[in-house]
Amino acid sequence: MPEIDDGARQYRCVLPFEALPDQVRLLRRAAATQLGLWGVPTAGDETQLVVTELATNVIKHVGEGTPATLILEWKRERLRVEMHDKSQALPAVRTADCDAECGRGLHMLTAMAVDWGTVVTALGKAVWCEIELGSETACLRVERALEALKSYREREAPPRGRRSQAVLEEAAVELIADLLHWTSTRGLDPDDVLDRAQMHYEAEAEAA
Repeated sequence: MPEIDDGARQYRCVLPFEALPDQVRLLRRAAATQLGLWGVPTAGDETQLVVTELATNVIKHVGEGTPATLILEWKRERLRVEMHDKSQALPAVRTADCDAECGRGLHMLTAMAVDWGTVVTALGKAVWCEIELGSETACLRVERALEALKSYREREAPPRGRRSQAVLEEAAVELIADLLHWTSTRGLDPDDVLDRAQMHYEAEAEAA
């Protein structure tokens, strides 16, 4: 149910669904399709990750089959993603160790979004976040960084051999460049991020 206000460049789409595992894939696809219709397809991958995390949280913490609603709203330079469900229990960010299977969703949400929050409604609650829509080049680099992060998360085995090693080295350089650009789009200082990463690396190397 899209609503469009061309004068203020404000677009809104409401997508009711049932919180079932097989519906998450369809919800991601519907969100990406809607962004394409609005003319902002470069935000598709990032939005799909957010939608997946929010919908999965409804399944895990509210219950399979419960009715929920995804709302997408594009206003000026930001895309707002809202997930409404029937529970008034608000989520909280928890510390998740490296081996934890759960607890990373909100951490990823805070990393990708410029702002996020929760609100109790008359029918339950809403978890929302806002994604900044930058230039086409910036969005492309963010997408590439997110793709690399998703691949890393899946822990796919890298190719072997000298030729593959050279390819991986070049890919690592590109990945670092993309991640620095990603941090910059989130208002962070790339030099500070590099320094912190170096400190983590040196600390882990000494402990090994």
